[in-house]
Amino acid sequence: MKKLLSIALAAVLLLPAASPVLAKSADEPRPLGVESSIAFPNDATIKTWEADGEDGIWIQTRHREWYYGKFATICRDLDFAHGIGIDNRGTGQLDKFAAILVGRQRCQLISFVTSAPPPTKAERKATVEAAKATKAAEAN
Repeated sequence: MKKLLSIALAAVLLLPAASPVLAKSADEPRPLGVESSIAFPNDATIKTWEADGEDGIWIQTRHREWYYGKFATICRDLDFAHGIGIDNRGTGQLDKFAAILVGRQRCQLISFVTSAPPPTKAERKATVEAAKATKAAEAN
């Protein structure tokens, strides 16, 4: 019985190293847009955050990984907030079932995915100008 248990244990331990699907390379890029979570979100795990207007929020962990949370409805005053709270209803993780607290407002998340860093101000300005140019071209 002990021999069977030790063989099974050895097989389980060697499986990730032998399988290219389960083994992940250190230089392999992180897939974006995948539903995810942050375990035990607090000051020690979250480095910074940035509002996406009233529609969502980018959150960066201490490991410099970015996540994007989309709100179920608009989240007023997020652009002007100095701090946020996280209501995870006791689950111990920030995911699509959590909410972001801004002042007295509770902003429910509907999605929490891996993301690239938020666009810079110059990139946002270029996007707005491109949208205006497209709208002007369609009007003519």
